[in-house]
Amino acid sequence: MKKILLFSLTMLCLASSLFAQEETETTEAPLSLSGSIDAYYRTNFNSTFDAAPGTSFANLPGFSLGMANLILSKEGDKAGFVADLVVGPRGRDAVFASEAPLNIVNQLYAFWNVSDKLTFTLGNFNTFLGYEVISPVDNFNYSTSYMFSYGPFSHSGLKADIDLGGGFSAMLGVFNPTDLTDFNLLNEYAAGAQLGYDFGNGSVYVNALMSDGFFQIDLTGGVDLTEKLYLGVNATSASDSFYGVAGYLQLATSDALKLGARVEYFADQGIEVVGLDESVLDATLSANYSVGSLTIIPEIRFDMVSTGIFDDGDGNMVEDNLSSFVLAVVYGF
Repeated sequence: MKKILLFSLTMLCLASSLFAQEETETTEAPLSLSGSIDAYYRTNFNSTFDAAPGTSFANLPGFSLGMANLILSKEGDKAGFVADLVVGPRGRDAVFASEAPLNIVNQLYAFWNVSDKLTFTLGNFNTFLGYEVISPVDNFNYSTSYMFSYGPFSHSGLKADIDLGGGFSAMLGVFNPTDLTDFNLLNEYAAGAQLGYDFGNGSVYVNALMSDGFFQIDLTGGVDLTEKLYLGVNATSASDSFYGVAGYLQLATSDALKLGARVEYFADQGIEVVGLDESVLDATLSANYSVGSLTIIPEIRFDMVSTGIFDDGDGNMVEDNLSSFVLAVVYGF
């Protein structure tokens, strides 16, 4: 474990020496305030009223709350910070490894732009792995995938983001164990890396996270097939935990209305959310209708599991599929 920490810190120092430049006059940036709120209604077409997919956030019955998200940030030419605060069920689940009052902190970090090609960040930040994110503002589908739900949510540590030129980028980092964002009592660390390429009408990223006895590799990408049609993809494998692949297709029918689908295959190899060595195929159909800063998201979802895990209505966990409906509202500012 010490080898991972020392190697990661050495690579970060090397990056600093390669891309450092002389200090220049800085511009003081104003304080920025942004965020979102979301709420939803959820019901099932089969099983009991409170049955839900084994995924994060959009899984409560009836009329339910998401979260209120408030982000304070300041970004100057050379340095800045982000303080991202959350309350509500979605926020609570996102920071599940933190106890009150620290469970309102989703992100808290400061950054230093060493040059126009190198940025150091220290603190707590959301993960670089995966296609989906915690904030519903940045997700097309309101419900989340299994791969997102059981991958890392956040990291605390030090990372370097590097612009390699020609559309290529890289990230190197050293972190606390996954989702231990407040402090580190274990004296264990994880190393992270990312290689990205932006090819104009899309981008692709290869991500890796490793620690003693664990390794996760992740591919995320997206491309604008036309001005109105978008295709995204996520594939991941986490040692002794899970692997899966998902495709995302979105069509803009007008400035206000977009239609989209997510299809995911998820294999359980140790976390036992659907059962050891079992798998699930889930398909989600969503619409995004925008009214100013408000997005209305009706969504139908089908979860088909290789074994029975849902209640048949008589208390027997024998149903191998769940059909559900969500109507969500998300307001971003």
